[in-house]
Parts: sequence; structure tokens; C-alpha cells
Amino acid sequence: MIESQLTDLSVIPFDPELSIGAANAVNTCLCIQRHEQVTIITDLASREIAASIVDQVAKTRAPYRAFVLEEVAERPLEQMPAEILQELEGSQVSIFAVQVQTNELKSRMQMTEVVNRRKIRHGHMVNINKQIMMQGMRADYARVDAISKKVLSIVSQARRITAITAAGTDLTADLSPAYRWLKTSGIISPEKWGNLPGGEVFTTPGEVNGIFVVDGVVGDYLCARYGDLSHTPLHLRIKQNRLTEVWSENKQLQDDFWRYTHNDENSDRVGEFAIGTNIELKDVIGHILQDEKFPGIHIAFGNPYGEHTGADWYSSTHIDVVGLKFNIWADEQQIMENGRFLIEA
Repeated sequence: MIESQLTDLSVIPFDPELSIGAANAVNTCLCIQRHEQVTIITDLASREIAASIVDQVAKTRAPYRAFVLEEVAERPLEQMPAEILQELEGSQVSIFAVQVQTNELKSRMQMTEVVNRRKIRHGHMVNINKQIMMQGMRADYARVDAISKKVLSIVSQARRITAITAAGTDLTADLSPAYRWLKTSGIISPEKWGNLPGGEVFTTPGEVNGIFVVDGVVGDYLCARYGDLSHTPLHLRIKQNRLTEVWSENKQLQDDFWRYTHNDENSDRVGEFAIGTNIELKDVIGHILQDEKFPGIHIAFGNPYGEHTGADWYSSTHIDVVGLKFNIWADEQQIMENGRFLIEA
């Protein structure tokens, strides 16, 4: 095994309870094979979790190299370190288990550019913590993949999705046949890297209109700042795919979100329309990495992942918003009622 950085993660002690989720990531989600080169990227805050993953990778006997970000660059990252990007060029599998800091999205996009171009099976574990390792990462991903395939088969044929909640969401998404739907169910292939824990299908919408009430969480670094929004929801008005109004009792959240979604000409544009499919999750926990997989709708403003969906526009930002207890229709077919799927895999 190769471990050339200052910190040797193979000797870092970790809670044995992390091993189940780590084994799921390595063996089920990424299906790492002995002949494959693996790159593991972590930071000081996530070393224990990364150590549990390294332990499982070592058991596959696959060669790996692990990086602790603070040992190769200053945080917050302005750029992904060249040494890491170069290592990725020769890898078949990669894992990114890091607590992100403000304005680091550009560096992650540099990393995923290599991942996409080299078709690396990449597990993206942004802001991973012990709670997520012991919940979402312990999911039965065969079940999650099965329901994801069923949802995908329905929505990919639909012209419009309608979403309503008792909290006030009343949203329609008109779908474009020019944009592809994708499945990131936790079973990661070379065709599309995926977040871990997994469980969603998504596309770039043609046009979204209506009100979206964020009573779950918001994404990127604002998630750590504000957490669970059930007591102070964020209300978003969307017209012709653009964010036109934001309001909340939490005025700081309101202002922070508005600023985030006005960084460039497309930061306020709905770039992702997604349905969470991780039926193993029982509640939101205030962490976007897991909560966006909770059954229901989430959307994101900014980058549409055009290299995957086919969208022909770009944004330097991307922020998800998650709501709860959805009623969802794909054209005339209701597929979810009060947060529970009405379809079976």
C-alpha cells in the first residue's frame, strides 16, 4: 500500500462503528478491485472517517494514495493542489471525504473535471460525519438502486412534474427532452460520479415556476451555518427558472442565500431538479450530504452539471435546497403522497 503523505491514515485510530459504512462505500458503492489505483482525499477534520475507509481499501489490497488537504495546501482552497490532480489522472477510483470551507467550490469543480474526463468512479463525501456514516452509509443500496430505477423510468418519460406540500410549496417543472435524467443511487459507475450516501435521480429542468418552501436544509457552506430549517423555513419564488424573491423569519439566512445566488449571471437559475430516493432514511438531520437523498424534491440553483445532463450553460456556483413531505405528480401519475412513494421497485 502507498501512503506517502505526512499523516499515515492507516495508523490513525477510528471508532469501529464506522467500519460498516466504510465497507459499504468501498465494496458496494465503489466496488473497488485489487488491480485498481485509488486516490483518497481528506482533511484534518475528517481524518478518522478517512482512516476507516483506508482500512477497508487496504483489505481489498488495491494500491492507494491518501492526501490530507492541510498538508498540501492552505485552506480555504483557491485551487485543488496540482499534486492531487496529477494523482487522479492515474486513478480508477477516488474518494473525497472533506469538511468544505467557504468559497472552495471552484477547487472541487477542478477535481470533478478530472473525474469526468478520466471516467473515475468517484465517491463525493462532502461534510461527511459520524452520524451520516452510521445512518445513510449503512443503507441497503440494492433497495435504493431499485426504487431509483423505477422513479427514473417514470420521470424520464414525463413532460411536467408537479410538487405540492402542506408547508406551502406549489411548484411545476416543465421538462426538456434535450436534457438527460441521471441516477445516482449510491451504486457508482464510471459514467457519473456520485455523492455518498447516495439516492437520487436528477435532471436540468426546462423551466420551473412557483413557490418552493425550504423546510429541510440548504446546501454548500450555508448548511453548516444554519442546519435544520424546519422552524425557520426559507421561502423561494421562482419565475421562468429564475429566483425572483426570497423570504424567511431568519433575515441573515435570507440575505446570505440571496447573495450566494447572485454571484454570476446564472447563480439564480435552477440548474438541477431532483427526486431523493434513499428510502432507508427516516428523517432529515440538518446535513445536505444526506438530506438531499431524503425521499422528496430538492432543487439547486447554479451549475447544471451540463457535462452529464446536456445543459448548455454554466455557473460557478451550485446550492441545493431541500423540502419535506411532498406530494409529487409526473404528468397525471401521482408517485409520492406526503413524503411516501406510491410506487414499488
